[in-house]
Parts: sequence; C-alpha cells; structure tokens
Amino acid sequence: MAAKTNQLKVSLPTDTTILLEREFNAPRHLVWEAMTKPEYVKQWWGPRGYTLPSCEIDLRVGGEWRYLSRAEDGSEYLFRGVYREISPVERLSYTWIFDVAPFNENVAIETVELEERGGRTYARTTMLWPSKEVRDGHAEAMQDGAAQTMDRLEELLATMA
Repeated sequence: MAAKTNQLKVSLPTDTTILLEREFNAPRHLVWEAMTKPEYVKQWWGPRGYTLPSCEIDLRVGGEWRYLSRAEDGSEYLFRGVYREISPVERLSYTWIFDVAPFNENVAIETVELEERGGRTYARTTMLWPSKEVRDGHAEAMQDGAAQTMDRLEELLATMA
C-alpha cells in the first residue's frame, strides 16, 4: 500500500453542519464511479473490519439508497436515504439516515461535491443536521470511522486507475 498522503479534514462550520474534506489521487470520474456504483461501494464503505453485504443504489432524483453494514462481531447497521440532487461527476445530495433507534429519528442532508485538480479530486462532503445536539452526537462518533472509510476509498481508487 502506498504511503498515506491525504488526510480527512473534519470541521464544524455551523451549529448544524459537519464538513468532511479529502483529496484523492484519482480523476473525478473514477471517484464518482466508486461512490455511485454498488460493486465499488461494497468494497470501501465503512470503517476497517466492516463489510457491506447489501448495497442498493437507485441513482436518480427520488431514488433510494440502502447500505447494510456488518461489523466483525456480526452486528448489522442499516443506512438509507433518498437522492435529492444528482449532477454527474460533480455533485450528489441525498438524505442520510442511520436506521437504528434512536438515531433513525434524525435525518441529515448530505451533499458531496467533487472538484478535479490536476488529475486529483478534491471531495467536500457537507452533512446538515436538524440541531446542534444531533450534529454533536454524530460528529463525536463518526470521525475515526469516516477517516478509515475515506482511506479505504483511496485504496480502491488506486486499483481502478
């Protein structure tokens, strides 16, 4: 595995948002494919030690996505949402629900923006939460997992180039 040169940057720009920023060593069209095709998403989504035995993507406005994540101990977690905006290779916006009580009472709006910079891709993901309290609960729990997930995406992209 190549040395890790890209780090995930996590910030809290407003009381209700989480901002994730990461650069990938791959062109934008490959990052888009890896983020929108189930056969690729299954290979990178989730922290190390987790698998994605089920990945459904209906990539159209109003279409649904559902990811079933499985931990090493066999516990399973469902994530799901509905696509709100799709601008191929540039922007993707959808609802994001961690479908485990009591977290499933809160819906986030996640927007991913991809910008090509000299054959590399800058990804900016904004998660908008219904309140500061909900945002804080997710921000604390997700930072390590999000960093591992983005590292796994980088590793997959290296095999796609």
